[in-house]
Amino acid sequence: MTPALVRQAAAVATTATLAALAPAGHAQTAAPLKVGLMLPATGTYAALGDMIEKGFKLHVQEQGGTLAGRSIQYFKVDDESEPSKAVDNVNKLIKRDQVDVLVGTVHSGVALAMARAARESKTLLIIPNAGAADITGPMCAPNIVRSSFSNWQPAYAMGVVAAQRGVKRAITITWNYAAGNESAKGFTEGLEKGGGKVLKDLTLPFPGVEFQALLTEIAAQKPDAVYAFFAGGAAVKFVKDYDAAGLRKSIPLYGPGFLTDGTLEAQGAAAQGMMTTLHYADNLDTPRNNAFRKNFALTYKTNADVYAVQGYDAAQILGAGLKAVKGDIARRDEMTAAMRKATVDSPRGKFTLSAAGNPVQDIYLRQVQGNNNEFRAVAVKALADPARGCKL
Repeated sequence: MTPALVRQAAAVATTATLAALAPAGHAQTAAPLKVGLMLPATGTYAALGDMIEKGFKLHVQEQGGTLAGRSIQYFKVDDESEPSKAVDNVNKLIKRDQVDVLVGTVHSGVALAMARAARESKTLLIIPNAGAADITGPMCAPNIVRSSFSNWQPAYAMGVVAAQRGVKRAITITWNYAAGNESAKGFTEGLEKGGGKVLKDLTLPFPGVEFQALLTEIAAQKPDAVYAFFAGGAAVKFVKDYDAAGLRKSIPLYGPGFLTDGTLEAQGAAAQGMMTTLHYADNLDTPRNNAFRKNFALTYKTNADVYAVQGYDAAQILGAGLKAVKGDIARRDEMTAAMRKATVDSPRGKFTLSAAGNPVQDIYLRQVQGNNNEFRAVAVKALADPARGCKL
């Protein structure tokens, strides 16, 4: 054997020996982690999906492009905010792409289908927006967590605030789907606790935006306040229509923060002074939030919003779980337990996860000033979703 061949054989033998001595999880740790982003890229919620994705990727970028030593490989599906396509779409990621983690989505109806698929396949699912009660209620599972909110949380807090502000008679208006109905119920619960009542729940089909007949009914009923749940382009139109109907000056309009988050520039004067409740406010003056907003603006040339925060924190929660198992996602039970025990250092303020996998967080009262939802007070401190029906 020539000297060159001797050296080559020795190198091969050394490599084989090192591979044999390597920890069992080493090869897996070195492989890219497959993250399936199932978010809206078109339709009413497209802008929300874009901000969630930007937030998620920003945290990964801040960690040098890896989480717990694992590089990230992204697979994307546009869910179109269409529940009828949800099963096929989520199976593209689970069965075709064989992702390790699902991240999605915005629309509660689509998220419910994702949660069912995640439970059946035992795929880890992190929900960066949709607040459907069933997901952390009867459908709760160890492999499903949320980085956002339940529909009940900001709605209940707004009901509490409305009662404190003297509202005795209110009307709710929303789309007739899971998120809207749950939001209206949460507001009603908070308002009734403070001695008020809801006269009527007005609804229209998702994603309808023909509000005129319902606004006419509101004017006829003359409630003390209106609670509205809409988001995206529909929130822009509703707030402007409410103002154009002459209601803004006589009947205060309240809502969860989605009514004004990411929509203020388009809503303009019609939104000024409006009060909303949410787990984030644009001007939270903390070092964590200030650093996040600066980095987000430098990276994407636009300002962060609550959806960006929720995407960012989805990556933080995933990172906490991966760190606990040194990147070995096969240690699923340890990983999900660590995610639930983590204290997330979020731009919204530190929060933990409940046993059902939902954030336990402060809900803020905000007021629209210019293009910002400015902090006014803590509406409810460390509010936990009741997780009704969850059995873990």
